[in-house]
Amino acid sequence: MSEIDLREDPGGKRFELLVDGEVGGHAAYRLRDGVVVITHSEVDPKFRGRGLGGELARRTLDELRTRGARVYPACPFFARFVADHPEYADLVE
Repeated sequence: MSEIDLREDPGGKRFELLVDGEVGGHAAYRLRDGVVVITHSEVDPKFRGRGLGGELARRTLDELRTRGARVYPACPFFARFVADHPEYADLVE
């Protein structure tokens, strides 16, 4: 079983999903009028097929919820994830 963590790289404006200490995926964002706009997400090819895209989306959205942030999922993957998981609808701007 892999250890999975989320960290933010504020300088790179992205959240990174760490798999056993290695960046397995990331979600890029920008701030617009106080809203976190998720612009792009991807999982490294060597980590694909393990459900890490959903894990990245869930952990990123959970972190943003703890901050009281509003989110605009411009990234198609994040938009679909939010549509499929209505428990995150309250975050969407």
